[in-house]
Amino acid sequence: MGDLLSSLEPARAVERLSEAAVVLRGFASDVAATLVAAVDGITAVAPFRNMVTPGGFRMSVGMTNCGRAGWVTDRKGYRYEPVDPITGTPWPAIPDPLRGLAASAAAAAGYPGFEPDACLINLYEPGTRLSLHRDENERDLTAPIVSVSLGLPAMFLFGGNRRSDRPRRILLECGDIVVWGGPDRLVYHGVAPLAEGDDPLTGNRRINLTFRKAL
Repeated sequence: MGDLLSSLEPARAVERLSEAAVVLRGFASDVAATLVAAVDGITAVAPFRNMVTPGGFRMSVGMTNCGRAGWVTDRKGYRYEPVDPITGTPWPAIPDPLRGLAASAAAAAGYPGFEPDACLINLYEPGTRLSLHRDENERDLTAPIVSVSLGLPAMFLFGGNRRSDRPRRILLECGDIVVWGGPDRLVYHGVAPLAEGDDPLTGNRRINLTFRKAL
């Protein structure tokens, strides 16, 4: 982990979305290949799947997890589970490079001491999207959210504390990290439909890592 952290450079630009939310431009660009390789190792054990919402809607975005608990949704509701319901085994541990990156990004954004215990991994393909939602199933809402973009660029939607609030549209590229917390911890956010493209690391896909303190 030390080698990876030493290769991290300060964000090329810090774009402040609010007093409690920032985009760290290019923060993970130099380690993107390492992160994608780590995701490949995780998905070899816990493959991507299209989960179903409590209302019966099949999500277009592929999802999996690593960490002490994984976020899942099915007819029973949204929640965290320590065991992968598909494999029947615990989720893979968060690899040290991912954990270290999340802590470093949080500190750079003004949230020192962040120790994530859950990482949701989303896989986007052209046309897939994530509707406005807020991350509210975690027990610890004092810790920030750290969201890492890899692969194809995407239009991130950053709203307010009400679903009806008009979201800002922020283009995220490979290596960008968004961090939010404090009074903005429960803001609505999402991802617009992914455009076609080709990335040298991920092909026609985008990978997003969302680190949380869930337990």
